[in-house]
Amino acid sequence: MLHRSVSRRAALVLLSCLALFSAGAQAQTRPARVVSLNLCADQLLLALADRSQILSLSRLAGDLSLSFLAGKAAGMFRNDGAEAVLFANPDLVLTGTYGQQEQVALLRRQGLEVLTFGPWTNLEDGRGQIRVLARRLGHPERGEDLIARIDGSLERARGIVSGGRSILIYERGGWVMGARSPLGEILVQMGFRLHQEALGLTQGGVARLEAVVIRPPDFMLVDEASSQAVDNGTALFAHPALTEAVPPDRRLTLPARLTICGGPSTPAAIDALSAEVQARIR
Repeated sequence: MLHRSVSRRAALVLLSCLALFSAGAQAQTRPARVVSLNLCADQLLLALADRSQILSLSRLAGDLSLSFLAGKAAGMFRNDGAEAVLFANPDLVLTGTYGQQEQVALLRRQGLEVLTFGPWTNLEDGRGQIRVLARRLGHPERGEDLIARIDGSLERARGIVSGGRSILIYERGGWVMGARSPLGEILVQMGFRLHQEALGLTQGGVARLEAVVIRPPDFMLVDEASSQAVDNGTALFAHPALTEAVPPDRRLTLPARLTICGGPSTPAAIDALSAEVQARIR
């Protein structure tokens, strides 16, 4: 009886060892040659991967006006699209969902693993994207750390605006994003009331100048670069009627590099916006 018990325990130990070996083998499959073809995928990759894992980034990765981690991307190779990537023989390719479908199809036909990441529909979607990529890269703890930083910034910003003041996110050309967006979620968390509903644009769209002037919001959130009228899309912000309806002291600004992509820029965007609110809204 004792012999059988010892044998059974030995078998259990052997099975445990095999399970540990299997888990170790899976952990060793973390990709060593990762390519990104998309600006927003660049940001996540730079934040979550070892530098040695990154084979190349998109051409926009070093653009200081768009790329939050442009400094971290310095010295890294830039690729020219899917065709060039094929010859580099990566073991993982990251792409966006807009305008890259043909490239994705080409890469997958050649047997490459491709992960696609679309614009964040909300913060929960962003958390999911972070976790998926962090785990695939073999660094799940880095994903959880980034999520904790986003959630920490969001919690610090909670309720800093009183009185249900309205705000309109107004982009070049008069574009207004839908109410359900990460930036909208952040503003609501702060205590703002989104002005899209008052304009009949809960799903987003173009808000005509006349509509904004007739029903102006208490505040507007605009791109930092909107103060310079360089084309028709930005000239709108300097229009005298809009300036009277929503003067500069009621406009909050954020640079595009903080808002164009969700990811490592998100806690920085929340903190920067919180500082703007606390400095300018009484």
